[in-house]
Amino acid sequence: MLGMESIEDKIIQRAKELGFIDCGFSKAEKLESHENTYKDWLSQNYHGEMSYLERNIDKRLDPTLLVENAKTVISLAYNYFPQNVQRLIAPKIAKYAYGEDYHTVVKDQCFLLFQFIQENIPGTTGRIFVDSAPVMERQWAEKAGIGWIGKNSLLLRKGVGSFFFLAEIICSAELQPNVQIASNHCGECTRCIDECPTQAIVQDGVIDSTLCISYLTIEKRTELTATEQNNLNSWIFGCDVCQDVCPWNRFAIPQNNPRFEPKANWITWDNERWKALNEAQFDAFFANTPLQRAGYNKLSAQISK
Repeated sequence: MLGMESIEDKIIQRAKELGFIDCGFSKAEKLESHENTYKDWLSQNYHGEMSYLERNIDKRLDPTLLVENAKTVISLAYNYFPQNVQRLIAPKIAKYAYGEDYHTVVKDQCFLLFQFIQENIPGTTGRIFVDSAPVMERQWAEKAGIGWIGKNSLLLRKGVGSFFFLAEIICSAELQPNVQIASNHCGECTRCIDECPTQAIVQDGVIDSTLCISYLTIEKRTELTATEQNNLNSWIFGCDVCQDVCPWNRFAIPQNNPRFEPKANWITWDNERWKALNEAQFDAFFANTPLQRAGYNKLSAQISK
């Protein structure tokens, strides 16, 4: 009947009510076309010290091995572009880390969406993932039509940009797959490649993580070399250069979830205020934020350099 809303439409509408900027569906099956590319990336040691990326490759490529009775991968995008950004000369922090840990914030919304799905499709089982398991998030989001993987390897979306988190609900419900975007919309633009301070983008969509500032400030556990330290350019947690220079991000709209707002308005701190930060203050201001992953000692060491 005309006017009847599909279950897919209902799920998309509920996702948007929960703050997601998009929701798409893919058939849960092995990502055959990405297997050789991923294994080649590992063989080049582009993952550096992130040894966890070498594990569970079969599950990373095939969600049916990760989640029992998986039929559909639901891909979700959640905006994190901040209302206000750092302006003063000070240690720099990536925008995704301004507020509460996104793993918790986004997962909370995913659980509400999954509850809605189970209410409307009784008996549905599945699992929720927010950057915390062997799931190829960008590839699934691209397959679900949410956007395309840009030259900086991040997922881009027309009219939005790339300042959003990705999440997945891999479930037993059989939902109609979306159509993947036929082509990317980066065109001849090479701003992200040209502006990367460390030339970490070695080819379109491929990052040598061992050169990436985000990797150096978060993932690398061994001591930085003098060259690596010099290349940080005041970044102490993550890096946004390839996103800040991307023309698509001129469309970024500030998020409206108060849980992503920085405590104590630390984005207004200058160099001296950062240098005066003690461990008790760090624990008070940055508890339950991504910065906890680095810890006070690592960050304070970077601030003092």
